[in-house]
Amino acid sequence: MDSMIFDKKMLQLYAVTDRGFGNEDRLYAQVEAALRGGVTMVQLREKHMDDKDFIEEARKIKMLTKAYHVPLIINDNIHVCVESGADGVHVGQSDMEAGHVREILGPDKIIGVTAKTPEQALAAQCAGADYIGCGAVFGSSTKLDTNKISMEQLDAVCAAVNIPVVAIGGINRDNILQLKGHKMCGAAVVSALFAKEDVEEAAKELLAKVREILE
Repeated sequence: MDSMIFDKKMLQLYAVTDRGFGNEDRLYAQVEAALRGGVTMVQLREKHMDDKDFIEEARKIKMLTKAYHVPLIINDNIHVCVESGADGVHVGQSDMEAGHVREILGPDKIIGVTAKTPEQALAAQCAGADYIGCGAVFGSSTKLDTNKISMEQLDAVCAAVNIPVVAIGGINRDNILQLKGHKMCGAAVVSALFAKEDVEEAAKELLAKVREILE
């Protein structure tokens, strides 16, 4: 199955799903609403689902994202990425090393890697990552074990690599404009989208603010 050619503009408004804000039917509707609102990438994150169900869900979501010409990224799980036909995978520092991921997935899949330091970011770039996820820039309400990083740390990561960086961690409508002047290529959001009653409207508002930041 063909995967999308990666472009840094795909990172502008990066939606990371969280099942904690609704049941399975609601998640599908939420992703569709987010896509209508203009999200530029979707990461499907399922920490407590077996592979069979995860693959089935990913295939459904992939049909949605494909209709909107938006890439679908799978969190952590390379097997699910391959079996579902998703466009790529995102791995953390404690997951499979990016070079090994690239060996398995080949040259055409999108690979993102979480990095908090220039050293981690450079290692990911050298291993074949397409982009870096850096945070948590404002802490995190969805990952309680995540340490906050400073804007200086974000800038250092952005300066260290040639691949694009997306900021993540506690970003919402009230603080997103604080990212203006920094060199990331977009913002990744979780609760700022999926905890909202009107996900489509939340996405539209966030995308407008991201584009203001990136001007």
